[in-house]
Amino acid sequence: MGANSKLTIAIHALVWAALNERQGSAYSTSEEIANSIKTNPVVVRRMMSDLTKAGLIESRRGAGWRLSMPAEKMTLWDINLALGPEETFALHRNEPSATCPVARGIRPALRPTFARVDEVVRQELARTTLADVFDETLTPSQN
Repeated sequence: MGANSKLTIAIHALVWAALNERQGSAYSTSEEIANSIKTNPVVVRRMMSDLTKAGLIESRRGAGWRLSMPAEKMTLWDINLALGPEETFALHRNEPSATCPVARGIRPALRPTFARVDEVVRQELARTTLADVFDETLTPSQN
């Protein structure tokens, strides 16, 4: 089972952009962000397009992107919604066997549990701001 890293990449990009702004740059380019994430700038541009459409960042042709609101006002849930949120756990895609009692009952048995998990994830992402992640990211490790 693979994990979805879109949200992590988006948060990384936005924290990087916030730091870049704090250091005096008005805009961050896809090349700069991609270098930090170690990915292709095209991946960054696609993701930033979704974030722009959601109103979380602003773009300026040839200059790059910047946050469209203070990091204290942007939640991780806002970012997740902009990317097209996915369920934490998904039911299998294939239609189960109609003759198997486990296959007939597994979806109804798991649906409520998975819904509760998704709600907990939503609540946690909604209470965590980009500023929280920014501060935690730049705080020296206490290890």
